[in-house]
Amino acid sequence: MNFVKRAGLSLVARKGKTALMFGVFLVVCALLLGGFVLESAMARQEATAQRRIGVDVTVRADRLAPELASRLAGEPGVQRYNPMLRGAPRMPDGKLVESGAPRPPGSRPERDGPGLVGLRDSEMLLDFVTGRSSVVQGRPLTPRDAGRHVVLIGEQLAELNGLSAGNRITLTSQDRKHRRSYEVVGVYRDDRARVPDTWQEPSQILANQIYAPIGALSGLGFGGRLDESVFKLGSPEQAEQLYAASKRLLGDGGFRFDVNDKAYRDQAQPLQRVGAFAGALVRLIAGAGTVILGLIVALTIRERRDELGVLLVLGEKKWKVIGQHTVEVAAVALPALALAAVAGATLAGPASALLPGHTATARLPAAELRMDLADLGRTAGLGLGIALVSTAVPGIGILRLQPRSILTDTE
Repeated sequence: MNFVKRAGLSLVARKGKTALMFGVFLVVCALLLGGFVLESAMARQEATAQRRIGVDVTVRADRLAPELASRLAGEPGVQRYNPMLRGAPRMPDGKLVESGAPRPPGSRPERDGPGLVGLRDSEMLLDFVTGRSSVVQGRPLTPRDAGRHVVLIGEQLAELNGLSAGNRITLTSQDRKHRRSYEVVGVYRDDRARVPDTWQEPSQILANQIYAPIGALSGLGFGGRLDESVFKLGSPEQAEQLYAASKRLLGDGGFRFDVNDKAYRDQAQPLQRVGAFAGALVRLIAGAGTVILGLIVALTIRERRDELGVLLVLGEKKWKVIGQHTVEVAAVALPALALAAVAGATLAGPASALLPGHTATARLPAAELRMDLADLGRTAGLGLGIALVSTAVPGIGILRLQPRSILTDTE
């Protein structure tokens, strides 16, 4: 009789053992598929975090001007850049958030104004990238606002002055000789903006922070030298090229070059930990599944010694006997894999809500579980590999058996 047909008859005749093996395979395949899906999701989210956050490089130099920052932004690897200029103008027609402590002797009245930051792209600011600050009304500042007289102001400052997106505010230079009107295009919320208990100059209080395009500050007497310029790179390795370019343009030792990948590491580490756990889970399941199924097959072979002996005495080749057991295991493994795939596709969506990024306070990109063909293929390959190993190891014992000894051995 064909050994494939014998395998089918054997599975039907031993329903209990078949159901047990099917259950073990179903659990193994489901856990393997879950591990691969989770591992793939974390890899995708880590890549997304790297593209979104990247690595920030801050360049400071006495002779750093917008033109030089623009030339550095053209270097390979630079995705975006943000030249920044800080100052403290006055807001003559408005109120400022002030500290609850009295002004101490020796304080500087010339700092009694909002903290003004000229920049190119407010979305590049680390606070906005990590979620500590967010635009709650209107829109952020973008490179398209270059030269426009627009500002992005804090929520507390807006409420104190009855401002909203579309209103206008007036800022003047410290000597009040220069006066400019700006349109409020956005209002942002900073989770750290609080009224300080101790004395702070109004320009140093976070709630008084105003952002504006760097070109819109020229009329307030700020000058043309930048305080710093921030460049976003894809990876820390690309910082070496930018350092060489900075050295060439700004002179050896004439600048400060700081690489900051902390924001990326802070957001990537939880994803990496979950991905590492998924990888360890896959390895553990593969090993445990192989051992358990190998034991089941070995016990099955031991119980079927008489059957094996009869087949071998009748002239059946040993490889066909091993092939029969392999077909039996594979015939159970394939439907178990199919059922695990159906369950995985059904449960992937709801399970996504349990991953990093789906909580109300999370600052991570929301991770999404989805079953790809690649994950299914890896599960199928590993599952069938487990089936082969779990039958090959006990099969070595079959190759060593002698038909006469099987039938005469009473153990």
